[in-house]
Amino acid sequence: MGVPVARVLVDVMLKPEILDPQGQAVQRALPRMGFDSVTSVRQGKRFELELEDADPATLQATAEAMAEKLLANTVIEDFKVTVLVEDAGARGAAPVNTENA
Repeated sequence: MGVPVARVLVDVMLKPEILDPQGQAVQRALPRMGFDSVTSVRQGKRFELELEDADPATLQATAEAMAEKLLANTVIEDFKVTVLVEDAGARGAAPVNTENA
């Protein structure tokens, strides 16, 4: 068996005051495809990380440092870190998250 790993998600979005031309292009295209109920679109990116298993606070701090140093441009982007904690009594994982905004 290998080293136990933990899953961590880092969602990165442009700050609300920053224009999102890709989101605007998608918003304009959706009605032409029959999706008339969309009122706003913001585009972002998601990183799914597998880290050596540790306590949730350590995983959180490690992923936040990664986001601040590389994954997000904190001048124009906000990020949210979600540590997926395995639930021994159920399949899947329960999220534990924070935002940097």
